[in-house]
Amino acid sequence: MNIPENLKYSKDHEWMKIDGDTATVGITEYAQHELGDIVYVDINTVGKALAANEIFGTVEAVKTVSDLLLPVTGTITEVNPALDGNPELVNTDPYGEGWMVKVKITNASDTDHLMDAAAYAALIGE
Repeated sequence: MNIPENLKYSKDHEWMKIDGDTATVGITEYAQHELGDIVYVDINTVGKALAANEIFGTVEAVKTVSDLLLPVTGTITEVNPALDGNPELVNTDPYGEGWMVKVKITNASDTDHLMDAAAYAALIGE
């Protein structure tokens, strides 16, 4: 299982790449594997301020629909436009082209509860 060292992880299987007060957010390889083939990503929260653990969208797989939870408090500044026509990017490249949103972090201390790669690996039994 691929768990990049340079990212932070939530217990809900979202990853964050933090760059100053902005973060790129997606779901982990483990999460996309558990969901199966992603057929639709629904995110309509651009410009919205959300609290940590609030739903920022949903991802639809062949068998289920799952909520996407924002790991930190912040404002959604961008949604990955490539997912509109290619939701399968979440399966094929979850840490790259399959990213979901960018968020301007409101409260930097929200990142304190996120896991590093080793802690996330332990969470998922890797």
